[in-house]
Amino acid sequence: MSTRVRSFSKINLGLAVGPLRADGFHGLATIYQTLALHDFVTVEARAAASTRIVLTADHAGVPRSETGDAEKNTAYVMVAKALERIGLCAEIGIHIEKKLPVQGGMGAGSANAVAALLGLERELGQALPELERLELAAAVGSDVPLFLIGGTVLGVGRGEEVSPLPDLPAMQCVVAVPAVGVSTGQAFRELDARMAANALTFQQAGDRLRELSRVLAAVWITDVAESGLSGITRRTSDLAENPLLALVRTGIENDFEEVAFSQYPSLRSTKRDLVGSDLIPGSGALYAALSGSGSALFGLYGSQADARAAQQRVQQNGTVAILTETLPRSEYWATMFAE
Repeated sequence: MSTRVRSFSKINLGLAVGPLRADGFHGLATIYQTLALHDFVTVEARAAASTRIVLTADHAGVPRSETGDAEKNTAYVMVAKALERIGLCAEIGIHIEKKLPVQGGMGAGSANAVAALLGLERELGQALPELERLELAAAVGSDVPLFLIGGTVLGVGRGEEVSPLPDLPAMQCVVAVPAVGVSTGQAFRELDARMAANALTFQQAGDRLRELSRVLAAVWITDVAESGLSGITRRTSDLAENPLLALVRTGIENDFEEVAFSQYPSLRSTKRDLVGSDLIPGSGALYAALSGSGSALFGLYGSQADARAAQQRVQQNGTVAILTETLPRSEYWATMFAE
């Protein structure tokens, strides 16, 4: 027997990156949103005298046993650490069916880790306590814990301090998948170099982090009217209709766009394709941005017709575009296991 788990993806609704901290990480503030787009992770497990983990995948870019680098895979790391915490030895098989882009900024590797953990727990009939799960996830990677919550999630710290937010309403989403891949480590190094070369940029990074942290914490509070970063008052009616609209009015951005667009100018053009034209009011994206450090970009739309039009614009310019939708928390967990 085996357990097959959907390994969902995420996008970032705003991402502020602060200066490098003393612990070697950057402070972050973001809202994560899970999407229906997913990989599949299949886990087989049985108790054994000693632990052996074999990881396979159908994509050449995934670290796996065949290529001798499986221990670099977050799914492998997660399962190995979980077995230590559970106190069991087991023969484990993990297979990853890759649908999501590698180095796309959509959390694919992190989601694979959580899917592997959930599959392992079901196979062994034992589950870690919720807080221990979150601690383990944070030790494996900064954006791993969000996949233990799903839906709309506030992320601070280095991204691993996560809190569930009231879900945004489900909406149409187009994910653009450029041919280039962006290394998260390289993107951070480029941001560091820019901050080091410009004291003003360094100060602005800290300011943006504080500002976005405040806005993200406040935007779902509906019993008061408060001025956002853009000076526009967020009204209770705005939030009741769609919190995303109130969030967009604050001027949220992804700090990695400056780096990614300077390295790959075609990404800026793809974002314009996702946004659409102002000449046709109401037909463009409610919000469009780079996801994580890239290279994937996304747009959110008020109707399927608008989303399909954006998909066609992106594809006409030679970039793969996938039509999907945001995934609220209840649906995230209801559809996790592929029976």
